[in-house]
Amino acid sequence: MNLTMMFRILMVALFAASGGLRMCAESAVYPPTRFPDALGWGKNIQRTMRLLATSTAEKRNTVRILFYGQSITEQKWAKLVEEDLRRRFPHANLVVENRALGGFSSQILVKTAETDLYSFQPDLLIFHVYGSHDKYEDIIRRMRERTTAEILMQNDHLTKPADFTEETDADKLPPAGKHWDAFMNHNWLPSLAKKYGAELCDQRALWKAYLRENNLEPKTLLKDSVHLNAHEEWFMAECVKAYLRYDPKLGPSPAEGWVKTYEVGKDLRWMNGKLRLEFQGNCVEVVCKPGTAGPAAVRIDGRKPSEFPELYGFTRAVTQPSGKWLVKWPVIAPIGAEKPLLIEDWTLAARRVDAANEKLFSFALTGSKTGSDGEGRSDGRFVSKSGRVVIETNDWNVTYALNLGGIKPVPDTFEVKWKVEARFVDEFVSPGVTDAAVETRLTLASGLSNGKHTLEIAGSEGTPIAVIRVYRPGLAPARR
Repeated sequence: MNLTMMFRILMVALFAASGGLRMCAESAVYPPTRFPDALGWGKNIQRTMRLLATSTAEKRNTVRILFYGQSITEQKWAKLVEEDLRRRFPHANLVVENRALGGFSSQILVKTAETDLYSFQPDLLIFHVYGSHDKYEDIIRRMRERTTAEILMQNDHLTKPADFTEETDADKLPPAGKHWDAFMNHNWLPSLAKKYGAELCDQRALWKAYLRENNLEPKTLLKDSVHLNAHEEWFMAECVKAYLRYDPKLGPSPAEGWVKTYEVGKDLRWMNGKLRLEFQGNCVEVVCKPGTAGPAAVRIDGRKPSEFPELYGFTRAVTQPSGKWLVKWPVIAPIGAEKPLLIEDWTLAARRVDAANEKLFSFALTGSKTGSDGEGRSDGRFVSKSGRVVIETNDWNVTYALNLGGIKPVPDTFEVKWKVEARFVDEFVSPGVTDAAVETRLTLASGLSNGKHTLEIAGSEGTPIAVIRVYRPGLAPARR
């Protein structure tokens, strides 16, 4: 190792220890990246990148981006990627959320995705998670069945020297055996990306090249056995940013065909006080424009959207033990229902049955509109009296969730709270657009069956709707 490199590494260690400078200042002492030719990178996320790149001061496209995964995705690299996008595309109206849940592998995340992921309806999902390969596929498949989101999958970073010499031939990597990491990164994830038309950020290969080029060990970029230190957060951000590129030569991504936009006055016209559109998809929204015309009734297939049971959904079921902070990790996931839901708040009052057993509870359930709705125990399937809440025995996760939140032991009594949210509106009411340049999106219905529907909006030509946009997921739901 030459003196210059030794100096750089020493400076990185000093900067990381001090924690006193911003990441952009720290990156100045890191060995620079020398990525290979990026030709072809970003091919399957070009709709998102087009919306970003074509935003102007006069037309600010709204782009929704969701980071999802576990503790690696909770780290600062995701914020660095967001900041880079805001710098590169200053005119885009970016809506960015990070809903990662540290400690939740794919086996659990496939359950929490029911509240966190599909209902967000992102334009782009940036995703990384460890865990069971089949549950990983379940998440990706359901994204394709329920949303039109483009997906940027990340494979794993290096954590140990043996990763340098791992087998990379997919045909030699069956799911069973001792080479699990190699199987996931060189067989399973590439095959999923190809199968579902996702973009695969091969940061594992970039990691190997970067470490070899700079004569570094994997632990140099780690703060423990797996989590990233400041250097590695910077480098992971650089890897992801390299794939977030707009290149018209790549052609349109599949998502361009899944989203259709109808301009009012051009593609659609008011007739007898109504806008009418026959469409195929599971989500429909409007883009608003300035104006103050009164409410306009919304009907889908001749019905109020509120009459569709599938347009209601639960939020995370979380707890806040007395004197403690809110635990963001869901203690029950998912929650189901056998009967149509109401927009209401739910409270489950739990009590430990056995002082020696942290996983056994009795409980009473109450809805803010439904009222008292039954009692049960965590060791049996529960269906509330109204049928509006169903909890399967294996969907309790109290001990693990509270432990992740720093709460040990599990309290003798605690409450779990969640809400039912509307993923629809029965009336279009102008949100009061003050800046015509910003694309203001309002969902009319999200979560319909992915088929043929008819939308009618009863108002007037003065109703401030500029565009109707329809989302049709690219994959039909699997038969259950």
